[in-house]
Amino acid sequence: MPQKSSMFSMVGALTVVVGLASCNSRAQAPPKVTNDDLDRSVTAKINSDPALVAYKLDVDADADKNAVTISGAVPTESLRMKAVDAAKSVGAALVVNDKIDVKPELVDRKDYDADMARETRARAAKSSESVGDSVDDAWIHTKLRSRLLGEGEFPGSGINVDVEKNVVTLRGHVSSAAERAKAEQIAKSTDGVKQVKNQLVIKPNR
Repeated sequence: MPQKSSMFSMVGALTVVVGLASCNSRAQAPPKVTNDDLDRSVTAKINSDPALVAYKLDVDADADKNAVTISGAVPTESLRMKAVDAAKSVGAALVVNDKIDVKPELVDRKDYDADMARETRARAAKSSESVGDSVDDAWIHTKLRSRLLGEGEFPGSGINVDVEKNVVTLRGHVSSAAERAKAEQIAKSTDGVKQVKNQLVIKPNR
């Protein structure tokens, strides 16, 4: 009988140990992350950067796929990369789908800095355009180039914009005298521009 009692005690002890192990296993299982949880985490990380918070980027989270899609617009490529890197820092395995548009015209002069000016000069050089050394020149180029391209009925792609000491030179071609005059008017009405040299050539569309 004592042996039988001892056996029951051992079985009971094992049952308790197994039960505790099971409870511990359940307790240690991480809680499931919801879409809202992931959205909040990534949004908070992006908005913790003072340079990004003003642009109110949108985050769409898919917790099941451990992925987020970021959309919206920022004025520079470096800010776009900042937002993507901030999102990735939430988790090493997080998949970040980048749908952020870079729109240089979004930035005000007071927020336009030397780094943005360098990016503008680099883009201008690729288009055979020139931009002076001042931040003002780069900002004027950014605003004017965006305004020309933003005109629905006006083909700004045929125009080159040079800026030096707040003086704008328009080069290239347009299809009519009206377009030539309109381009000049847009340049003259751009903040910071002191003078416009209109060297546009009229080449009618055939």
